[in-house]
Amino acid sequence: MLNFLLFIFINMLLIFIIYNFFIKRRSDLRKKRKYIKYFMYIFYFSFSYILFIGIISATFYFLIPVFFLVLFLVCYKSEKRRLINGTLFNLFLTSTIIYLFLIYFETKDPFIYLILVGMLTIVSIILSSGLYFLLFFLLWNARQVKKKENTSLSNSLTLILSILIIILGSIYSLVYLGLPIWLAVIFGMFILIGLYFCIIFYNFLTISIIYQCNNPIYNQDYIIVLGSGLIDGDKISKLLSNRIEKAIEFYQQQKDINNKSLKLIMSGGQGVDELIPEAEAMKSYAIQIGIPSEDIIIEDQSTTTEENLLFSKNIIEIHSESKSYNAIFTTNNYHVFRASLFAKKVGLNADGIGAKTAFYFLPNAILREYVAILLLKKKQHTVVLALISLIMLVLSFLSFFWFQ
Repeated sequence: MLNFLLFIFINMLLIFIIYNFFIKRRSDLRKKRKYIKYFMYIFYFSFSYILFIGIISATFYFLIPVFFLVLFLVCYKSEKRRLINGTLFNLFLTSTIIYLFLIYFETKDPFIYLILVGMLTIVSIILSSGLYFLLFFLLWNARQVKKKENTSLSNSLTLILSILIIILGSIYSLVYLGLPIWLAVIFGMFILIGLYFCIIFYNFLTISIIYQCNNPIYNQDYIIVLGSGLIDGDKISKLLSNRIEKAIEFYQQQKDINNKSLKLIMSGGQGVDELIPEAEAMKSYAIQIGIPSEDIIIEDQSTTTEENLLFSKNIIEIHSESKSYNAIFTTNNYHVFRASLFAKKVGLNADGIGAKTAFYFLPNAILREYVAILLLKKKQHTVVLALISLIMLVLSFLSFFWFQ
């Protein structure tokens, strides 16, 4: 009990210091949703308590998750726009879970016991019914997208994924268990390949979520708004209006907080089915909301996200006369991390902030982003898949003779 009271006192002191010397001084952080702040406090309290128990019990297992946490924080601080950051954070989570089991067997601490019970309950639910829930959700989402969007390959990814799950599940249930060992090994190759893509997806999703917490300070000189196509050749879509409004929200907040003006760069060229460049339509939309025309710059030559950022960077460098500047970009929340990778690629030192996206649209959009992320590293993934296939084919060949 004395140890627990000591822990509470130390944590209250640290939270007081963090709030008064970091959060309270950052008006932009105080404007964030309260539940994010409370979640951070709960996470900090729980993790620090777990480490505290490890220290007073004279075990040093806690050094493993601490190592991965420090490694993640250092890498993320030095460069947010890297996929490896998601892997490092998941290594931290995995090592923390292993540490929880080890420290519980050492101390029998009741608080750690409650955490483990909660985790095991969630895992049990996922293992028992998670796949059925996922399948139901994918089919429901495919139906929603079909009702509200046009039918295309990019809008049918959840339907395609649900069909693949049904086919693979049926093959496993009806065929796999009765296959000879050598053929089962070949089938297992496809399971391993699927597992590999699941791990890549989980790492991508992790860093995408973490990157949503990006919180640029209100001292920007430029906000780049990425285009996303027009409706009927000249009308702003809901996705694009959300991007513009997110930029305007930041624009107005910065003026309210420190009275510093900035320029909005509307970036988007003219597609073959569009009557005017996207940038022109975006500028008109912003002016209607109340943004002065002199605070808007248009970039009307780009046709891809990479060109959006590259051409906007060129405009900024000309406009700023090669002086230092601060810039961010806005896009939809599902797209913000991949866009940040392109910003890094073209040498633009800018982070992104994400606008809201309709919930029904997110699953397809996230899967589309995932496929695009895979294609960015297709050579690397091809090598890994070739190694998995080679190893499993060799094992299948050997098992054909061993189990005759």
